[in-house]
Amino acid sequence: MKHRPPAIDSLSRRSFVAKMAALGALGFAGAAVPRAGRAGGLELPFVNGHRELSAEFPGKGPMILQRTRPPLLETPFEVFDKGVFTPNDRFYVRWHLANIPTLIDPATFRLKVRGHVETPLSLTLESLAREFRPVELVAVNQCSGNSRGLFEPRVAGGEWANGAMGNALWTGVRLRDVLDRAGVRAGAVDVRFNGLDTGILPETPDFVKSLGVDHARDGEVLIAYAMNGQPLPLLNGFPLRLVVPGWYATYWIKMLDDIEVLVEPDDNFWMKKAYLIPDTPAADILPGQAGVKMIPISRMVPRSFVTNLKPDAELPAGRHSRIRGIAFGGDTGVRSVLVSPDAGRQWQQATLGTDHGKYSFRQWEATIVLPAPGPTTLMVKAINSDGVAQPERPNWNGSGFMRNVVESIPVRGI
Repeated sequence: MKHRPPAIDSLSRRSFVAKMAALGALGFAGAAVPRAGRAGGLELPFVNGHRELSAEFPGKGPMILQRTRPPLLETPFEVFDKGVFTPNDRFYVRWHLANIPTLIDPATFRLKVRGHVETPLSLTLESLAREFRPVELVAVNQCSGNSRGLFEPRVAGGEWANGAMGNALWTGVRLRDVLDRAGVRAGAVDVRFNGLDTGILPETPDFVKSLGVDHARDGEVLIAYAMNGQPLPLLNGFPLRLVVPGWYATYWIKMLDDIEVLVEPDDNFWMKKAYLIPDTPAADILPGQAGVKMIPISRMVPRSFVTNLKPDAELPAGRHSRIRGIAFGGDTGVRSVLVSPDAGRQWQQATLGTDHGKYSFRQWEATIVLPAPGPTTLMVKAINSDGVAQPERPNWNGSGFMRNVVESIPVRGI
């Protein structure tokens, strides 16, 4: 699991405890309330795509403001051209419930482990850092509805462009190790996770998600206390969040404070009625199609992007141009990335950059030649380690989930 990026310092147990104590002394009073100041606006590539670029949120640089409360902040796409690891201050933010604590004392915080276990636990942050073996893992965190604004016909929900995702080095402890200390009893079925955020109205369903007990104990799922070598930012889940590599971010519970082992399948609202996809290939149905079996969303699918060009970029026709981007394999690694300078008529292999682990972004580069002056379409697609390739046709479902069509960028040869 250790794939340390060279620009990120390791967070030792001693430094983690010290930094947590410093954060506790500082506090987060008012932290979820936007500060004054705007950073301008921009147009996202769909109808009604004007958004403010906001630098108002604590711990965040300029972000695309999708919603203030609960905060939805999208990473500006040019950030992804600067490296594999998404900086903490530009990492996207997505909350479901509006009441987010603004003051969390690390000294009094406790992570509870309860339910169908031999020994219920109440763990301090210090005990997590000192008593369990630390683990590092690089993994993409991506909202299920990333790119929802590009669905046609349009669907309801947060109208993201492609920036509701990020890649980080997560540091924490294995969920399996914590569950083993509690002693999961025979007959356990699911493990349910809850955080400190709450709804405004009492009848609002608490945002809780579950994993099957075997998945929870597979040794890959983490309880993370650090992100890119620093304690988690408040808006990204301080002090703890679940990391479920290869799965969509709906399972990555933020401000995690409660783990419950269940003897029955979890039937809470967020598992049985929300975040459902059609049980069809690529979660794809026709608009208006009825009578489709629905299942919980889970594994991510491969994606790739060009990061150093914007739509309608001008490139010299008949001459070499260097392009670059990022790709990820979804629930596994990237086998290859293909690029086409002529709308998919011809494809060529890109050169892959450093492999930081199968759940990470991977940079790629290619040299292309536009065939002639005038408009054309530059395309890129990833193929993952299981041989799954991005499709040439976009999927559609009523929730706007799991878009991963081959990415296309209009460019012009000059």
